[in-house]
Amino acid sequence: MLTVKGAAVDRPAVSFYEIGGWRLDPDDPDPYNVCNDPSWRPLIALAEQETDLIRMVKPVRRTRSCLGSGACFAVETREEGNARFTRTRVTVGAATLTSLDRRDRDVATTWNLEHLLKTEEDIAAYLQLPDEALADAVDLNPLLAAEAEVGDRGIVMVDFRDPLYRVASLFSMEDYTVLAMTRPDLFQPLLEQAARHAWAEAEQVAAAFPGRLWRIVGSEYASEPFLPPALYADYWLRYTAPVIASVLRHGGFPRVHSHGRLRHILPLICEAGAVGLDPVEPPPQGDVALGDVRREYGQRLVLFGNIEAADIESLPPAAFERKVEQALREGTQGEGRGFVLMPSACPYGRSISADTLRNYETMVRLAQAWGAR
Repeated sequence: MLTVKGAAVDRPAVSFYEIGGWRLDPDDPDPYNVCNDPSWRPLIALAEQETDLIRMVKPVRRTRSCLGSGACFAVETREEGNARFTRTRVTVGAATLTSLDRRDRDVATTWNLEHLLKTEEDIAAYLQLPDEALADAVDLNPLLAAEAEVGDRGIVMVDFRDPLYRVASLFSMEDYTVLAMTRPDLFQPLLEQAARHAWAEAEQVAAAFPGRLWRIVGSEYASEPFLPPALYADYWLRYTAPVIASVLRHGGFPRVHSHGRLRHILPLICEAGAVGLDPVEPPPQGDVALGDVRREYGQRLVLFGNIEAADIESLPPAAFERKVEQALREGTQGEGRGFVLMPSACPYGRSISADTLRNYETMVRLAQAWGAR
């Protein structure tokens, strides 16, 4: 929390992001739990015992079913080979909207094979959903339970979807970008609809769980190369700034999550009131060096990054150590609010190689030794 608050610390914090951010269970026998492979066990133990834990917990849960207004939500799951398919159907009057997701046993990610909104007619139907059909139930119990479990090994971070995320994820990326650039008359009402719920949820959670770190996701949907910077202000700043304002009003610390290019949106992220930013990806994934962000925005933002997950899995240990040293050097140089050494994501396959584990160990070793320099 000293890092989050911009206070002096004895060394840079080190986090493995999702590993330790999520409560991974290597003893869970679920065939879709890739972490029950024995190769994951030492990595999970390293995260839990040696890193500065930042548990990510969502404060809302969906409670949607059939409503008196005529809107119905139905979810069906089927197994086929080594994959699990989830079909979602939303009925609004005479219209039926469908989506299809796929999850494979050996890959810890979900593919959206079919998105919920595909046509203008789908958008019109979705906009007819009553507010009670889209309102998620705020539930603080997971946050409080995680905080009790973590204790003094780390902190709990509110994981929150902003209005842009809630809308853009309803479409395929192709349909989303075309719609956002060419049909603001259709896209803006969807954002207004999502914002009503996001703003209410953010205010309720921030008031009941004050003074904590937040991770607000959705910014990258409006960053380059997907949308031009002018639309970032219209679609992200306008609708996410009120979420950030709620967090700040109750003493919290809003951290904006935004992969990829940052150069043209950093001023707007600061204008929104953010006090943290992740994962500050290095070129070529991003378009600004960590050292430059530190010099220009380090007084405003705690920087979380800037290790690429692909480098952890692909670089030999000696080369990876140089990457970590560079990130620590650039992230802590000069005056700044704070820095957390952190990767951009985590492995999602069933096995962890010896070099991958060693590279994670390097992050801990160098971060812990950095304060002694």
